[in-house]
Amino acid sequence: MPSEQPFGSSGGVRQSRVGINAHLLSGEAGYRRAGIHQYIAQVLRHLPWEEGEPTYVVFTQQKNLFEDLPGITAVSSHLSTQNRLLRILWEQVVWPWQTRQHTIGLLHSMAFVTPLLSTCPAVITVYDLSFYHFPERFPTLQRLYLSSQTRRSCRRARRIITISESSRQDVHLFFGVPLRKIDVVVPGVDPVYQPLPAATVQAFRQKHNLDRFVLHVGTLQPRKNIPVLIEAMARLDDPELKLVLVGGKGWLYDDIFRQVQAVGLAERVVFTGYVPDDDLPLWYNAAELLVFPSVYEGFGLPVLEAMACGTPVIAANSSSIPEAVGDAGLLFDPDDGETLVEQMTAVLTNADLQDTLRQQGLEHAQSFSWERAGRETAEVYQRALQNL
Repeated sequence: MPSEQPFGSSGGVRQSRVGINAHLLSGEAGYRRAGIHQYIAQVLRHLPWEEGEPTYVVFTQQKNLFEDLPGITAVSSHLSTQNRLLRILWEQVVWPWQTRQHTIGLLHSMAFVTPLLSTCPAVITVYDLSFYHFPERFPTLQRLYLSSQTRRSCRRARRIITISESSRQDVHLFFGVPLRKIDVVVPGVDPVYQPLPAATVQAFRQKHNLDRFVLHVGTLQPRKNIPVLIEAMARLDDPELKLVLVGGKGWLYDDIFRQVQAVGLAERVVFTGYVPDDDLPLWYNAAELLVFPSVYEGFGLPVLEAMACGTPVIAANSSSIPEAVGDAGLLFDPDDGETLVEQMTAVLTNADLQDTLRQQGLEHAQSFSWERAGRETAEVYQRALQNL
């Protein structure tokens, strides 16, 4: 361990250890490897560290993600925390004990909840408050735990991180937390999301027996608003066009499969299930456009990933999504299926519009980086340690 020195240029804070709960990282294929997994993994892998600064103890079952990273020690648990109940047991009972064992000076819960019995100063990351906006769309026990414990954790935390200004305002509105205590650290875009050679993309289409298709990327769950997209596809006058839904099954998704049958699109809708991270850039590149109709998002990372690949984007104008889209995509009201049909038709038939959206998207995506997200997270730690 390095000797004690002041932390950062502002001085005044001696070396400490930041204990980070990253047990929501998943090693299994499925919906848990979606947006939150990517955010946690990328931010932690891009945390800056120099000799004399606080070191990081990352509590996770996915220790391999942090091998050989400077300043990081990864600690696992004997509990199988992929199970939700065991993960709650770990964060409420085991984690406080481990923080004392590792002499942690600041906790960071990267998924909503801090330990009830811990007295250690804490930072908490809140991705969204969908369980407050749409309580009926969550399993009862999951909703009750998240709503009660997120409220408690936010009110006790020294600082709170959100991933959009929309979520920052939500935390302030629902929990009464002063805005000065809430920091926004937006996601970045991994360099793997980029335009790929035409021959590579064409080979990918042939492998999956696909020609022209509209893409949606996201977990199959109610707030993704997928039925509006299915209805729009049924109304498009383009029988050769397919819809590809990339994402694992979340919850309350049976209505999606029933609707596909009801509107006669069984032969035109492709459910891929979970897609490995390495394949996602190919799906984005091969699509005619990405449609992202969610009624609520903490940010909407697939929007940026698609843009970075040069894929035109149409997205809902709800919650944080306009922050992700900027001026580089088309927006529609998530309840307005007619406008969605018009916008999809325009993009699919107007080459000039396609080129404009492609170029604007590429430029917009370049302004988001994981290096910046990691640096800004470390700055939040500094403020929390100084109790600013």
